[in-house]
Amino acid sequence: MKQSPNSQCLIPYILFLADSTLILSHRNSEWCGHGPILEQDIALTNIALDLLGQSRNFYQYAAELINEQQNLQDVKVPPSEGFREASEDSLAYLRNERDFKNLLLVELPNGDWGQTILKQFYFSTYQLYLFQQLQNHSNQQLAAIAAKAIKEVMYHIRWSSEWVIRLGDGTEESNERMTNAVEALKDYTNEMFIAADYEVEMAIDLKLIQQQWTEKVKTVFEEATLSLPEKVFNQTGGKRGIHTEHLGYILAEMQHLQRAYPNAEW
Repeated sequence: MKQSPNSQCLIPYILFLADSTLILSHRNSEWCGHGPILEQDIALTNIALDLLGQSRNFYQYAAELINEQQNLQDVKVPPSEGFREASEDSLAYLRNERDFKNLLLVELPNGDWGQTILKQFYFSTYQLYLFQQLQNHSNQQLAAIAAKAIKEVMYHIRWSSEWVIRLGDGTEESNERMTNAVEALKDYTNEMFIAADYEVEMAIDLKLIQQQWTEKVKTVFEEATLSLPEKVFNQTGGKRGIHTEHLGYILAEMQHLQRAYPNAEW
């Protein structure tokens, strides 16, 4: 690995990781109490909590680096009486839509159960191969966070891939729903493998991750009697703060309490 990246690249990269897991966690939490089977409702809620824990670790590290710089303007954290310094709370609850760097994939509406679990499968598979590289990164803190999360991510892949196979190779209707899910998400997967400016210095081999991701998805799809999409249009922008209309609604709900009652603490 090359030398540790400077904070001008490291901070936005950590925020990208934190934002993506936070927003997908929120999307998954929307299923709480609405899952098709009680056991699976709880399983997806636990995955949401795992992702939330990952995002907290990334936000805490980003806040530490930001405060060391003593320059909150770099990440556009609004001044607030209770947030004179950046914190995991200020980074999650006080940044605006254009400041978030999450993948477009994770902010898409849940759709039906098939689309939800396919989105989770896509993202978790990407996470696994990314974290396998990050756990050997020259930045020890980033490596430690990735290494800690890998066991969780492996469970997320196992759970979601089993559902992809179960529905894809199930009834005519379940196969149709999974086929529709593949079509709905196909244009949002390649953004994972297209480097933003701040990713370049991180020494992550995105081409290798894309190759590993495609091989894993193809293997699962074959068992699920699903086909990889042939034509894909690359929807991008999330890593640079350019999002779909859906993120604004997510943030309005997620940030409401902190914005309505500034500095509120449990």
